[in-house]
Amino acid sequence: MPDADRSNMQETQLFNHTADKEQRPLPGKSIHAGNLSRSEKKLHEAICVLLVELCERFTFFGIVCNMILFCTVKLGYRNYQAAIVNMCFVGTSMLTPVLVGWLAECLVGRIKLVCICMFLHFLGTALLPVVAFPFEDIYIDKRHILHTLTKREQKIVFYFALLTASLGIGGIRAIVCPLSAYNLEDCGPKELLSFFNWFYWLVNLNSAVVFVSISYIQQSVARNLGFLIPFVSVLMAMITIHMVRGEMIYKPKTESSLLTTFGVIASALKTCCVRYHYFSGGVTNWLDRAKENCGGQYSESQVESTKSLAGLFPLFAFQILYRTCIMQIPSGYYLQTMNSNLHFGGFVLPVAAMNVISIVPLLILVPILECINLCLFSAKDTGHSPTIYIVVGQLSAALSVMVAGFSEIHRKHFPQVEQMLSEELLLVSSMPCFHLAPQYILLGVAEALVTPSCSLLAFRLVPERIRGISMHFLTLFNGAGCFVGAFFVQTAHAGTQG
Repeated sequence: MPDADRSNMQETQLFNHTADKEQRPLPGKSIHAGNLSRSEKKLHEAICVLLVELCERFTFFGIVCNMILFCTVKLGYRNYQAAIVNMCFVGTSMLTPVLVGWLAECLVGRIKLVCICMFLHFLGTALLPVVAFPFEDIYIDKRHILHTLTKREQKIVFYFALLTASLGIGGIRAIVCPLSAYNLEDCGPKELLSFFNWFYWLVNLNSAVVFVSISYIQQSVARNLGFLIPFVSVLMAMITIHMVRGEMIYKPKTESSLLTTFGVIASALKTCCVRYHYFSGGVTNWLDRAKENCGGQYSESQVESTKSLAGLFPLFAFQILYRTCIMQIPSGYYLQTMNSNLHFGGFVLPVAAMNVISIVPLLILVPILECINLCLFSAKDTGHSPTIYIVVGQLSAALSVMVAGFSEIHRKHFPQVEQMLSEELLLVSSMPCFHLAPQYILLGVAEALVTPSCSLLAFRLVPERIRGISMHFLTLFNGAGCFVGAFFVQTAHAGTQG
């Protein structure tokens, strides 16, 4: 062997021996130090994801909380039109994560798409203060106005801002803050239910802060500058994503996709339309016709995954009705409150602050439900408690809407009084707004019971490779519920001549 090769081999052996010594744990140091560092890294990533999620939700609730008041007072919309705009924005914000998730899978790189969505979110939240700002009050001197936006221009900018903001929301929720970012694959049913309970508890605590603080600022202090607060929140989210962008771009499982699921359903329907396949025996489920051995073009694992997902469609369908009820809080209930007496001890309550009454039951019930899960339900119980919660929650939501109907009849028997809202004098009912508290409380109870339990079932009752797809379908049906609510408002207005 040449001397040069022998020398290189000796140096390599010496380097490997030194590396082995460096990799051995030092005396007194725990052998779990590597695991601890990995767990600390996961904790750091989860905290960053949660921070971005809360900033994004803060921005979202900041836009929604007083949109109806802004549309009616600033843009001159009628009440039902403002409610429809609000519900359509919420529904679009729910559907865009599904659209952006599909784009990230098929067309655009994830990092590039995150940058595009962050820019759109930034642009949308930056344009909202432009619409709200009182340009007619700014003067270069006593004779010249700096700038004036007509009502038509204001509405165009307003709709463009809402569209870009909702698209940006979709990018953040689908790519930066998906459910897979929290590493829930190895969790049992009780741990999953606990996670969803506390996650929605934090989100609703965030929304309570928004409805108390931002709604008061927008209504009473600086109504035209209140939209700057969501803009600042978006900046915080962008800074956080930029600082840890290498750890916050999550890629989904590659075994299945939303397009594959829709493809299996379309292939099964197409095959069912062919007569000789339709009358052929040996097929126990109509989705089996999408399998390759039954004339379809998809593998058995893909079809079986879609079959397990199709079993959840009744649950998803009920979510449409439930979400229609829940959407009464930012629409019908908001209008009821806005047309009620908001004076309380010489102080005019912000309209959106009444939403806190629906949040308080959730903040109280989550710790109670955690105790119930720990004490009453065994570790082997995987489905009874979520099912019970969903049934009770759906009944509570339906009862809330019924109580709201009786409250509306009761409200109209009170004489009208003048009330100042956002520097506008309005004629409202003299009924105190706290008479509406029972319907808010019932919807808050429903939200505490239904949303975490539905998320648990949609995540748990499907194979691991399509859990993300299942959550996408849950989101699709929730968004559909928002648009169904808007359709009901339009139908009720047209059917009753206003």
